[in-house]
Amino acid sequence: MTELRKRGAVPVPDSTDGDNISDKEAEGVDTEAECEGDKADTPDVPPSSADNTPECITKALEGLPPRWKNYVIRGILSMAMISGFFFIIYFGPITLILTVMTIQIKCFHEIITIGYRVYRSYELPWFRTLSWYFLICVNYFFYGETLADYFGALVQREEPLQFLSRYHRFISFALYLAGFCMFVLSLVKKHYRLQFYMFAWTHVTLLLVVTQSHLVIQNLFEGMIWFIVPISIVICNDIMAYLFGFFFGRTPLIKLSPKKTWEGFIGGFFSTVVFGFILAYLLSQVQYFVCPVGYNSESNSFTIECEPSSIFELQEYTLPTALHNILGWETVQLYPFQIHSIFLSSFGSLIGPFGGFFASGFKRAFKIKDFANTIPGHGGIMDRFDCQYLMATFVHVYIGSFIRGPNPSKVLQQLLLLQPEQQLSIFHNLHSHLRERGLLPPPQA
Repeated sequence: MTELRKRGAVPVPDSTDGDNISDKEAEGVDTEAECEGDKADTPDVPPSSADNTPECITKALEGLPPRWKNYVIRGILSMAMISGFFFIIYFGPITLILTVMTIQIKCFHEIITIGYRVYRSYELPWFRTLSWYFLICVNYFFYGETLADYFGALVQREEPLQFLSRYHRFISFALYLAGFCMFVLSLVKKHYRLQFYMFAWTHVTLLLVVTQSHLVIQNLFEGMIWFIVPISIVICNDIMAYLFGFFFGRTPLIKLSPKKTWEGFIGGFFSTVVFGFILAYLLSQVQYFVCPVGYNSESNSFTIECEPSSIFELQEYTLPTALHNILGWETVQLYPFQIHSIFLSSFGSLIGPFGGFFASGFKRAFKIKDFANTIPGHGGIMDRFDCQYLMATFVHVYIGSFIRGPNPSKVLQQLLLLQPEQQLSIFHNLHSHLRERGLLPPPQA
């Protein structure tokens, strides 16, 4: 790490964004007084590029103060992204899956690029190649599992897919092992520590990005409502917290993000709970959103048809006495999913922002403003999806803990993968069991 100690700090352009200011600078402490060890462990990363705001927007807003200019640019791009989100939903699950995978690859690229800017100066081999190789291996493992779970009929019909499904985990391990051996062979004398540091960098990135984007798709297969509502909750909280903070923010919330305020945090929470409650009511009425995404082997297409489960059927609830005295209503009719949406909104507003704080800490560690400059006024794709990944993990755990029960279609798909004699054995055992319980008539004499 000698070279790192000799490198001087790379200046970062001035910006009104508080994330460009280190904690010690914000407190008036001389950053030059930091210990040598901290400098060695926190390499500087040069900024990726200048602002990429379209020239037509820049000219149209040149008369505005910088703060309002940034506000308008963020607003325009936010509306464009939200419109694009609904446009993608219109085209159905396949388009959504492809979009999630594209975002996953871009987020991985942004984080790995930061590491590569440090790693590149040593002219050591294979880091970027191995990073992308491990990305392919991990995606092969996760999406191979999904293929076997949700497309069992297709797997059973195609002989090559049967082989890949049967030995999927062994093949995945063999692919990873090949990358592991390539990494060991690429080790260079005097730079072992840095290479292992970057090896860990790649694996943590895979854990944060690929694993959680896979959970997004898992949630989607439970029904598009479990995909749309959580994502919309995070978007709403981000927007409302920004607006409340912009107009009313006075009290700093956390040093990692100096622009975040308690006023924005609290205002975003209440706004998001109300928004999630209303959105849940609207989407619960549409079969297209509430039905699990299935696969029809006859038409080779996704299907979204079902008898909606009980959480998407109106039920009558008795209000507590306190609310009864205030509202004058004894009972209300709600979809149970609306109650679930309150818990989802609460997590997205209270815990979800910590994904953003984590990202802010990461950017401070490497003295960068944003992960990239892909979206004018917003930064990189990862800057917009740092909270989404944490939310996706919570939704997946929530569904598994409180919602999901045995899935007959998945059980049937697993049965179809068995040998004929195994299927007959299960049939006879099930037949005998149902007859003993009186669910089937006794055999005729």
